Amino acid sequence: MHKKMRHWKKHTPEQVQARVFEALAGNVDYRERSPLGLPASHLDEKVFTPQPSLLREAPFLSTLIQNPNHIGCHTLGDSESFFAGTQELERELIALCAEDILQGAPGGFDGYVAAGGTEANIQAAWVYRNYFQREKGASAAEVAILTSSDAHYSMHKAANLLGIRLFEVAVGEEDRSLSRLAVEQAIERAQAAGVRYFIVVCNMMTTMFGSVDKASVYLEALQKAGASFKMHVDGAYGGFFFPFSEVAHDLHFGNEAISSITLDAHKMVQAPYGTGIFLARKGLMKYAYTEEAQYVQGLDATLSGSRSGANAISVWMILMTYGPHGWHEKIHILNYRTAWLCRQLSEKKVPFYRHPGSNIVTVKSSAVKAEAARKYSLIPDSHGQPSWYKFVVMDHVTIDRLGACLQEL
Repeated sequence: MHKKMRHWKKHTPEQVQARVFEALAGNVDYRERSPLGLPASHLDEKVFTPQPSLLREAPFLSTLIQNPNHIGCHTLGDSESFFAGTQELERELIALCAEDILQGAPGGFDGYVAAGGTEANIQAAWVYRNYFQREKGASAAEVAILTSSDAHYSMHKAANLLGIRLFEVAVGEEDRSLSRLAVEQAIERAQAAGVRYFIVVCNMMTTMFGSVDKASVYLEALQKAGASFKMHVDGAYGGFFFPFSEVAHDLHFGNEAISSITLDAHKMVQAPYGTGIFLARKGLMKYAYTEEAQYVQGLDATLSGSRSGANAISVWMILMTYGPHGWHEKIHILNYRTAWLCRQLSEKKVPFYRHPGSNIVTVKSSAVKAEAARKYSLIPDSHGQPSWYKFVVMDHVTIDRLGACLQEL
């Protein structure tokens, strides 16, 4: 990593511990203050008995026990003052992700730690449907999601929940790529069905194939069609991997066409489930305000509502422990192992797909014995009739383990 980081610095374990305990000290203390109007947010002490000797060196466990409620979006202004200490760490995390990892301008983004990438993707679609309805006078029938056929199923959930349609763009069977022609054809189908406004979802490493869409392919087709759109990037898998392995790409906030991005921290970052992150340019979160939440300080603009602050703290701790250089080194090692796997597959003439800069490799099912797939927990694209099986190369996937699997394919 050569660029200067505004928020991401490597911390020692002692610094991480001190900062988290400082943040917890900034939250409400139920024993000292005994707030009469606030639910007892901390875990039930009859079941989860605090053990000072255990928790003294355990900032994350302490956060779980204290159980801060991070309801709301803390980058917008007012939030629940009872949990101001740990909210500050979540604000730092949002800025780190939006600016240091995804090339956003300082202070230009809102966001929150969601209950996974599915929620964060639905949040994006919710914000943009409301934007088109309020700002353009659109009906639900005139708004649609446009994304590739390899997109995560959360986009189908979003369409179903929001009462809008979804139009898929066909991808190449062998290279999983989008062509401009395929995008144009999908836009034409949607416009013929009465769609005027598009929620475009680009994939930064799809869940099954690790494939990556080019925003420019969508932009050229949308501009040709004269279509009105908002663009979201689903980086739930790739957000903490692809920006470190592929320098030249257009799926970041330096690209003015992109309005929001989803990340998942419970995949590459190995934070507790479920920990997604939703990031959006300033001025968009207001389209998800729930005006009826008058008792919530600062209102609420999130799909979650009440949510655990411990998830945000865990991600902050992990990233600060590695630091940007340590994280880059981790991704470099995983890329090396992935490249080794691809070389072995090529030598064995096994048909496979890998997007450059991805740590997912998919192999044609014709080259995989069923017993080997079960033994090594290879994931099929369909449990009914698999066409592909995937490897996901992470820390626990060593070259020795990969080599043993290759002998049995």
